[in-house]
This record gives sequence, C-alpha cells and structure tokens, in this order.
Amino acid sequence: MSSMTPLDLQYALRVLLAALFVFMGVAHFRPGPMRTMAAMIPPSLRFQGAANPHNLVVLTGVCEIAGGLGLVFPPTSVAAGVCLIIFLIAVFPANAYAARHRERFGRAAIPLVPRLIGQLVLIALIVLAIM
Repeated sequence: MSSMTPLDLQYALRVLLAALFVFMGVAHFRPGPMRTMAAMIPPSLRFQGAANPHNLVVLTGVCEIAGGLGLVFPPTSVAAGVCLIIFLIAVFPANAYAARHRERFGRAAIPLVPRLIGQLVLIALIVLAIM
C-alpha cells in the first residue's frame, strides 16, 4: 500500500509540469526552434522594436522557464500556475496560425483541434496542481 498523500501527488504533478515547461522554455533558445516559433507569430501580431517576433520568442521562453520553476516553489506555485494558464491562452493564436499553415511549419503545425485539446488538458493539470 502506498503512503503517498493527495498533497504528495499534487506536488509530484507540479514537478512533472515544471519539467515540461522548463524543457519547452529552453527550446525557445535553440536556433532552429526559435526561427520556427518566430515565424509562427501571426502577421497581425508582428511588430517592430521591442515586441518583434524574436524578442517575443525569448520572452515566452523565459515565461515558460520561470513558470515551471515557480510551480515547485510553494510560495509561488499558485501565482506561477495562474501565469502559465494565461500564457497558454496567450500563445494559442500562434499555434492556431501554424495549424492553418501546415505546409510551412511541418511537424510544428499540430492540427488545431488536438492542439486545443492539449492546451486544455495542460490548463486542467495546472489547476489540479495548484488547488
């Protein structure tokens, strides 16, 4: 019989989510994925200056890493979880744009419905991890 409590399971979920988000965040700093992610930003959200696509990819990578790390530090886990949920909603337009342009993005262009389901599952897991 396992002696794991619901709090232990919740912390284990936070650790798994943290690893996932840190891994995804680090990918934002690799040259190939960085170029692809910058190209995935819809034309209507492309700006010059500080909010250019390259900087947005860097910012989202930092957000994923910080959010992931924040999940495992109890005083910040709820705030980090809320921020990651907002993050997942904020980046969805780029994922939707890529899904509509599969010929351009290849494997990175996950079809829209599976991507949406994946995002919703991640959001649900974050809610479970921080409540």
